[in-house]
Amino acid sequence: MEKRFSSDPDHVARMNTAELRRMFLIDSLFAAGQLQLLYCFTDRAVVGSAVPLQHSLALSAGEELRAEYFTQWRELGVLNIGGAGTVTVDGQQHAMDNLDCLYVGRGSRSVAFASTDAHSPAQFYLVSYPAHAVYPTTLAKRSAAEAVSLGSPAACNQRTIHKYIHPAGIRSCQLVMGFTQLTEGSVWNTMPAHTHDRRTEVYLYFDLAADTRVLHLMGTAAETRHLVVADRQMVISPAWSMHAGVGTRRYSFCWAMGGENQTFDDMDPIPMEALR
Repeated sequence: MEKRFSSDPDHVARMNTAELRRMFLIDSLFAAGQLQLLYCFTDRAVVGSAVPLQHSLALSAGEELRAEYFTQWRELGVLNIGGAGTVTVDGQQHAMDNLDCLYVGRGSRSVAFASTDAHSPAQFYLVSYPAHAVYPTTLAKRSAAEAVSLGSPAACNQRTIHKYIHPAGIRSCQLVMGFTQLTEGSVWNTMPAHTHDRRTEVYLYFDLAADTRVLHLMGTAAETRHLVVADRQMVISPAWSMHAGVGTRRYSFCWAMGGENQTFDDMDPIPMEALR
């Protein structure tokens, strides 16, 4: 399990491009036949991926979590961005098609991932935070997500936000998770940019064409920085950092948050004139 440590605004302001990418960008997920995990010390998130082929992949705690099994003290969100597959939790099999979401509650002793067809494998994206209470493992099909349409063609940000794990949907301790799809011709995922000091956020960008890139904006308003992100790459966004993004074409991204509250719109907008 790879580890990424926390950062502070003053240090980040002095980083070059390579240093920023080493600290905030995860570009090695979704390897065929592998389960990969990364421990982020910011809010103690664990993110990862599982791409099973002919054989299933079992989730284990490893030495890093000092736990008997992965979800002994944690909850887990799973979004399938690939072909059809299954996630088996304590012997119960959950069939997941593309963009279905599964919440795995604390105390689930065994979690295993499998693909229905190894030639078109499932690609499971994993996000986990510590949990202080037990909520039931729950599957949500794509059609069951709460869908909210925002933006406009004039602002190049027409998009649909699909909410899965949140107070009015699948219940959890602190994890909030869903995905956003931009319509054809729209490229901004949010603007004006914002922060939310009470939650860390992680972004997985996906459904990008091979020649498409997203410029993920980060840093403080007075010291903005950016990361150039390709398909199926992930960005860690600490609570102090602004976040917004613009692509060379439309794209999708999974957003997931954990921290002090689960209020989706608890954010502090940054006025456009404040950006530098």
